[in-house]
Amino acid sequence: MSIGGIGGIDTSRIEAMMAQLKAAATKPAAGPLAPAGVAETPSSKVSFSDALKSSLDSVSASQNTAEDLGKRFAMGDDSVNLSDTMIAMQKANIGFQATVQVRNKLVSAYHEIMNMQV
Repeated sequence: MSIGGIGGIDTSRIEAMMAQLKAAATKPAAGPLAPAGVAETPSSKVSFSDALKSSLDSVSASQNTAEDLGKRFAMGDDSVNLSDTMIAMQKANIGFQATVQVRNKLVSAYHEIMNMQV
């Protein structure tokens, strides 16, 4: 059983997620001068929250897959081998660590904004 087709997070998806988050963070500063041909939603919050939600759903799915493979391997399922199980667990771990780092950056940015003098 190959883990690659299940939808785990790899480095290219993490980089794409970070690029989406950076793009969403810079949209308000760009103002109404969006590039032509780019369909914008009325609020950049919606697209940011959608990107964040899809990333969290992807991390959750990766963790569920790793947990399922771990249980099946521990129960002696012959269709699951150790390398697939360990790879799925590492992908889930990396995805979770990336999510925690994004959360930490968001909390840090929130605190900076709240401490700004008006």
